[in-house]
Amino acid sequence: MPSVASLTTDARGLLAWAPPWLATLIVFSAALAIALVAHELLVRLVRRVLSRRDEFWRALVVRTRRPVRMAMVLLALVVATPVAPLSGENAAFLRHGLLIGFIVLFGWMTMTAMDIGAALYMRRFRTDVSDNLVARKHLTQVRILRRALATFIIVVTVALALMTISGVRQWGVSLLAAGGAASLLVGLALQPLLSNLFAGIQIAVTQPIRIDDAVIVEGEWGNVEEITATYVVVRVWDERRLVVPLTYFLQKPFQNWTRESASLLGTAMVHVDYATPVETVRRKLEEIARASPHWDGRVCVLQVTELRERTMELRCLVSSASAGAAFDLRCEVREKLIGWLQAELPQALPRERQVLHPSDDWGRDDEDSPTHTRSPEARPQ
Repeated sequence: MPSVASLTTDARGLLAWAPPWLATLIVFSAALAIALVAHELLVRLVRRVLSRRDEFWRALVVRTRRPVRMAMVLLALVVATPVAPLSGENAAFLRHGLLIGFIVLFGWMTMTAMDIGAALYMRRFRTDVSDNLVARKHLTQVRILRRALATFIIVVTVALALMTISGVRQWGVSLLAAGGAASLLVGLALQPLLSNLFAGIQIAVTQPIRIDDAVIVEGEWGNVEEITATYVVVRVWDERRLVVPLTYFLQKPFQNWTRESASLLGTAMVHVDYATPVETVRRKLEEIARASPHWDGRVCVLQVTELRERTMELRCLVSSASAGAAFDLRCEVREKLIGWLQAELPQALPRERQVLHPSDDWGRDDEDSPTHTRSPEARPQ
């Protein structure tokens, strides 16, 4: 079996007719062409094998296609380097570039493997169901930890690449070991970023918020749309986006309507006259709740919660499976209950009462009578 050295010698003999620069161009072009063609054939073969599998495995091929292509290109260049008629200095420069390429490839493949592991882990949970609390919990943890690990992998990859360059090797060591004056300056400059990064890890562990949680932040109601390594995007009810730093959710109070469960109680306040039959209104509220698709069947209560000077306050308490359904149910209860009162019990609507009592001085026409009205001429000027 011929050795690698003999094959290299034979290949150089075949290119002896060409000048060195042309021979080098031919060798590396042929190596790149072979690598790209081999990669394309490999991708087609794998796709044909996985054509009957589910969507996840086909997406896996797409996810790993670019790292595999880079690996095959680097391997082709490694094989072609001894064949090309390069000088010692050029060969050393190329080998150093290939070393940095392999370090970058290692970091890229590590991040790809992490993404694949996260996708495999999340296959056990479904977020497209009504009761998706557990799925959202794990989704939040996976996304935050994935971004934190990705940042760590990038830092380590850059540090290892810098350590291969003699002129900036100390920077790579400082970045990797987080020591020295340079790393202290970098740490001070990146203090907001690092604080948010550690806040993200803490949020992933303690989970005060999760993806798609209904929250009230800065007086705005919305759903957590995205949690990055440094900030949270809250989709407000009117389609605006509220961008909040991660540290906000650890340092300031906020409301989370879906912390333990998505079910909520909604209230609708109705002010009626004292002559209103409360039990009749209570039965009507139960009828409205039963007919509504937003009611989950848990709570339907009507109580007199306040007595004012002219009206009494009725609190309609109803339950729903989610915050959006609770809002819609509250609006529906108000609209239908007021419409029913207008049609069936108009006397129950708030009214102003004025009672006139005749007095002993009624009808007197003197100046002391409360009903006496002076003429314009008699009024003082």
